[in-house]
Amino acid sequence: MSTAEAAEASTAAARDKYRSFLHDEAEKIQWRHGRPPTYDTVNQLFEEGRTKEWPKGSLEETVQNAIKSWEMELTHKTRLQDFKSINPDKFKLIVNGREGLSAEETLKAGSYNALLKNSLPEEFKFYKAEEESFESSHEAFRSAFPRGFSWEVLSVYSGPPLIAFKFRHWGFFEGPFKGHAPTGEKVEFCGLGTLKVDESLRAEDVEIYYDPAELFGGLLKGSSIEDSTAAQGCPFSKKT
Repeated sequence: MSTAEAAEASTAAARDKYRSFLHDEAEKIQWRHGRPPTYDTVNQLFEEGRTKEWPKGSLEETVQNAIKSWEMELTHKTRLQDFKSINPDKFKLIVNGREGLSAEETLKAGSYNALLKNSLPEEFKFYKAEEESFESSHEAFRSAFPRGFSWEVLSVYSGPPLIAFKFRHWGFFEGPFKGHAPTGEKVEFCGLGTLKVDESLRAEDVEIYYDPAELFGGLLKGSSIEDSTAAQGCPFSKKT
Protein backbone atom coordinates (compact mmCIF):
# COMPACT_ATOMS: atom_id res chain seq x y z
CA MET A 1 0.00 0.00 0.00
CA SER A 2 1.38 3.41 -0.97
CA THR A 3 1.70 6.30 1.47
CA ALA A 4 -1.23 8.06 -0.20
CA GLU A 5 -3.40 4.95 0.02
CA ALA A 6 -2.47 4.46 3.68
CA ALA A 7 -3.38 8.06 4.45
CA GLU A 8 -6.69 7.67 2.63
CA ALA A 9 -7.47 4.47 4.53
CA SER A 10 -6.60 6.13 7.83
CA THR A 11 -8.89 9.06 7.03
CA ALA A 12 -11.73 6.73 6.08
CA ALA A 13 -11.32 4.79 9.34
CA ALA A 14 -11.44 8.01 11.32
CA ARG A 15 -14.67 9.21 9.67
CA ASP A 16 -17.71 9.18 11.90
CA LYS A 17 -20.15 6.61 10.52
CA TYR A 18 -23.19 8.27 12.08
CA ARG A 19 -22.61 11.92 11.18
CA SER A 20 -22.24 12.92 7.55
CA PHE A 21 -20.66 16.31 6.83
CA LEU A 22 -18.34 15.98 9.84
CA HIS A 23 -15.25 15.68 7.68
CA ASP A 24 -16.48 17.22 4.42
CA GLU A 25 -14.35 20.30 3.70
CA ALA A 26 -13.51 20.38 7.41
CA GLU A 27 -10.63 22.78 6.84
CA LYS A 28 -13.04 25.41 5.47
CA ILE A 29 -15.49 25.19 8.36
CA GLN A 30 -15.49 27.65 11.24
CA TRP A 31 -15.52 25.20 14.16
CA ARG A 32 -16.55 26.36 17.63
CA HIS A 33 -13.47 24.81 19.21
CA GLY A 34 -11.08 25.19 16.30
CA ARG A 35 -11.35 21.66 14.92
CA PRO A 36 -13.89 18.95 14.08
CA PRO A 37 -15.21 17.14 17.18
CA THR A 38 -14.68 13.46 17.93
CA TYR A 39 -17.57 11.26 18.99
CA ASP A 40 -15.75 8.06 19.94
CA THR A 41 -17.02 8.00 23.55
CA VAL A 42 -20.66 8.75 22.84
CA ASN A 43 -20.61 6.41 19.83
CA GLN A 44 -19.52 3.62 22.17
CA LEU A 45 -22.33 4.55 24.57
CA PHE A 46 -24.76 4.47 21.66
CA GLU A 47 -23.62 1.09 20.36
CA GLU A 48 -23.69 -0.48 23.83
CA GLY A 49 -27.08 0.96 24.81
CA ARG A 50 -29.19 1.20 21.66
CA THR A 51 -32.32 -0.90 21.49
CA LYS A 52 -32.51 -0.91 17.69
CA GLU A 53 -29.86 -1.62 15.05
CA TRP A 54 -31.31 -0.48 11.76
CA PRO A 55 -30.26 -1.99 8.41
CA LYS A 56 -27.77 0.09 6.48
CA GLY A 57 -29.55 2.41 4.07
CA SER A 58 -32.95 1.98 5.73
CA LEU A 59 -35.24 4.95 6.28
CA GLU A 60 -34.78 4.56 10.05
CA GLU A 61 -30.98 4.70 9.79
CA THR A 62 -31.18 7.67 7.41
CA VAL A 63 -33.40 9.65 9.80
CA GLN A 64 -31.27 8.70 12.82
CA ASN A 65 -28.04 9.80 11.15
CA ALA A 66 -29.65 12.98 9.79
CA ILE A 67 -30.62 14.08 13.30
CA LYS A 68 -27.17 13.21 14.65
CA SER A 69 -25.59 15.26 11.85
CA TRP A 70 -27.87 18.23 12.59
CA GLU A 71 -27.01 18.06 16.30
CA MET A 72 -23.31 17.96 15.44
CA GLU A 73 -23.57 21.04 13.24
CA LEU A 74 -25.68 22.94 15.76
CA THR A 75 -23.22 22.19 18.57
CA HIS A 76 -19.90 22.58 16.79
CA LYS A 77 -20.34 24.94 13.84
CA THR A 78 -20.63 28.68 14.38
CA ARG A 79 -21.85 29.86 10.96
CA LEU A 80 -25.13 28.90 9.30
CA GLN A 81 -23.42 29.09 5.92
CA ASP A 82 -21.46 25.98 6.94
CA PHE A 83 -24.59 23.94 7.74
CA LYS A 84 -25.52 21.18 5.28
CA SER A 85 -28.25 19.40 7.25
CA ILE A 86 -30.80 22.25 7.20
CA ASN A 87 -32.20 24.92 4.89
CA PRO A 88 -31.20 28.03 6.91
CA ASP A 89 -33.69 30.32 5.13
CA LYS A 90 -36.72 28.17 5.98
CA PHE A 91 -35.65 26.32 9.11
CA LYS A 92 -37.84 26.45 12.21
CA LEU A 93 -37.63 24.44 15.45
CA ILE A 94 -40.81 23.95 17.49
CA VAL A 95 -40.62 22.19 20.87
CA ASN A 96 -43.75 21.09 22.76
CA GLY A 97 -45.93 23.49 20.79
CA ARG A 98 -43.98 26.64 21.71
CA GLU A 99 -43.31 29.45 19.25
CA GLY A 100 -40.82 28.28 16.65
CA LEU A 101 -37.16 29.31 16.63
CA SER A 102 -35.40 30.31 13.42
CA ALA A 103 -32.07 28.79 12.43
CA GLU A 104 -30.21 31.84 13.76
CA GLU A 105 -32.12 31.78 17.06
CA THR A 106 -31.52 28.06 17.49
CA LEU A 107 -27.79 28.42 16.79
CA LYS A 108 -27.49 31.28 19.28
CA ALA A 109 -29.38 29.46 22.05
CA GLY A 110 -27.77 26.04 21.54
CA SER A 111 -29.54 22.69 21.43
CA TYR A 112 -30.11 22.32 25.19
CA ASN A 113 -31.58 25.77 25.70
CA ALA A 114 -33.71 25.47 22.58
CA LEU A 115 -35.14 22.13 23.72
CA LEU A 116 -35.54 22.98 27.42
CA LYS A 117 -37.03 26.47 27.29
CA ASN A 118 -40.54 26.53 28.74
CA SER A 119 -43.22 28.85 30.08
CA LEU A 120 -43.82 27.17 33.44
CA PRO A 121 -44.12 29.30 36.59
CA GLU A 122 -40.72 30.05 38.14
CA GLU A 123 -41.22 27.67 41.07
CA PHE A 124 -41.71 24.75 38.68
CA LYS A 125 -38.76 25.43 36.40
CA PHE A 126 -36.14 22.72 36.87
CA TYR A 127 -33.86 24.45 34.37
CA LYS A 128 -33.99 28.13 33.43
CA ALA A 129 -32.92 28.27 29.80
CA GLU A 130 -33.30 32.04 29.66
CA GLU A 131 -30.52 32.38 32.26
CA GLU A 132 -28.12 30.04 30.46
CA SER A 133 -25.73 30.82 27.63
CA PHE A 134 -24.79 28.40 24.87
CA GLU A 135 -21.56 27.60 26.71
CA SER A 136 -23.02 27.26 30.22
CA SER A 137 -25.81 24.97 29.04
CA HIS A 138 -23.44 22.59 27.29
CA GLU A 139 -21.04 22.62 30.22
CA ALA A 140 -23.87 21.68 32.61
CA PHE A 141 -24.82 18.60 30.59
CA ARG A 142 -21.24 17.62 29.73
CA SER A 143 -20.60 17.63 33.47
CA ALA A 144 -23.65 15.47 34.21
CA PHE A 145 -23.04 13.03 31.34
CA PRO A 146 -19.25 12.63 30.94
CA ARG A 147 -19.74 9.82 28.40
CA GLY A 148 -22.25 11.83 26.42
CA PHE A 149 -26.02 11.87 25.97
CA SER A 150 -26.89 9.41 23.24
CA TRP A 151 -29.85 9.41 20.86
CA GLU A 152 -31.59 6.78 18.76
CA VAL A 153 -34.61 6.42 16.50
CA LEU A 154 -37.14 3.90 17.82
CA SER A 155 -39.65 4.05 14.97
CA VAL A 156 -40.30 5.96 11.76
CA TYR A 157 -43.96 6.32 10.80
CA SER A 158 -43.73 8.14 7.47
CA GLY A 159 -41.15 8.96 4.82
CA PRO A 160 -40.14 12.26 3.27
CA PRO A 161 -41.06 15.00 2.75
CA LEU A 162 -42.77 14.92 6.17
CA ILE A 163 -41.07 12.35 8.39
CA ALA A 164 -42.68 11.34 11.69
CA PHE A 165 -40.58 9.44 14.20
CA LYS A 166 -40.20 8.28 17.79
CA PHE A 167 -36.88 8.70 19.60
CA ARG A 168 -35.02 7.85 22.79
CA HIS A 169 -32.33 9.91 24.59
CA TRP A 170 -30.13 8.43 27.34
CA GLY A 171 -26.94 8.81 29.34
CA PHE A 172 -25.44 7.92 32.70
CA PHE A 173 -25.58 10.54 35.44
CA GLU A 174 -21.92 10.30 36.47
CA GLY A 175 -21.06 13.93 37.16
CA PRO A 176 -22.65 16.79 39.13
CA PHE A 177 -25.61 18.71 37.71
CA LYS A 178 -26.68 22.10 39.05
CA GLY A 179 -25.72 21.32 42.65
CA HIS A 180 -26.94 17.72 42.57
CA ALA A 181 -24.53 14.87 43.13
CA PRO A 182 -24.33 12.13 40.49
CA THR A 183 -26.14 8.85 41.08
CA GLY A 184 -24.43 6.79 38.40
CA GLU A 185 -27.86 5.73 37.15
CA LYS A 186 -29.12 5.78 33.60
CA VAL A 187 -31.27 8.80 32.77
CA GLU A 188 -33.48 8.53 29.71
CA PHE A 189 -36.61 9.84 28.05
CA CYS A 190 -38.56 9.21 24.86
CA GLY A 191 -40.39 11.57 22.57
CA LEU A 192 -42.00 12.12 19.18
CA GLY A 193 -40.95 14.34 16.33
CA THR A 194 -41.69 15.42 12.78
CA LEU A 195 -39.11 16.50 10.25
CA LYS A 196 -40.10 18.33 7.07
CA VAL A 197 -37.35 18.16 4.45
CA ASP A 198 -36.75 19.70 1.02
CA GLU A 199 -35.79 17.88 -2.16
CA SER A 200 -32.16 17.72 -0.95
CA LEU A 201 -33.32 16.20 2.37
CA ARG A 202 -32.36 19.36 4.27
CA ALA A 203 -34.55 20.05 7.30
CA GLU A 204 -36.99 22.96 7.00
CA ASP A 205 -39.28 22.35 9.97
CA VAL A 206 -38.53 20.26 13.05
CA GLU A 207 -41.15 19.64 15.72
CA ILE A 208 -40.25 17.81 18.95
CA TYR A 209 -42.62 16.65 21.70
CA TYR A 210 -41.46 15.12 24.98
CA ASP A 211 -41.88 15.37 28.77
CA PRO A 212 -38.92 17.25 30.36
CA ALA A 213 -39.88 15.78 33.75
CA GLU A 214 -38.58 12.40 32.53
CA LEU A 215 -35.14 13.96 32.10
CA PHE A 216 -35.06 16.05 35.26
CA GLY A 217 -36.58 13.34 37.42
CA GLY A 218 -33.30 11.47 37.05
CA LEU A 219 -31.01 14.50 37.32
CA LEU A 220 -32.64 15.93 40.45
CA LYS A 221 -32.65 12.56 42.19
CA GLY A 222 -29.06 13.14 43.28
CA SER A 223 -28.60 14.59 46.75
CA SER A 224 -27.75 18.26 47.11
CA ILE A 225 -24.00 18.68 47.06
CA GLU A 226 -24.27 21.55 49.55
CA ASP A 227 -26.38 19.45 51.92
CA SER A 228 -23.94 16.54 51.66
CA THR A 229 -21.02 18.80 52.47
CA ALA A 230 -22.83 20.37 55.42
CA ALA A 231 -23.82 16.95 56.75
CA GLN A 232 -20.19 15.97 56.98
CA GLY A 233 -19.62 18.90 59.28
CA CYS A 234 -16.37 20.64 60.05
CA PRO A 235 -13.69 18.06 60.85
CA PHE A 236 -12.08 20.38 63.40
CA SER A 237 -15.29 20.59 65.46
CA LYS A 238 -15.50 16.86 66.02
CA LYS A 239 -14.62 15.52 69.46
CA THR A 240 -11.62 13.25 69.72
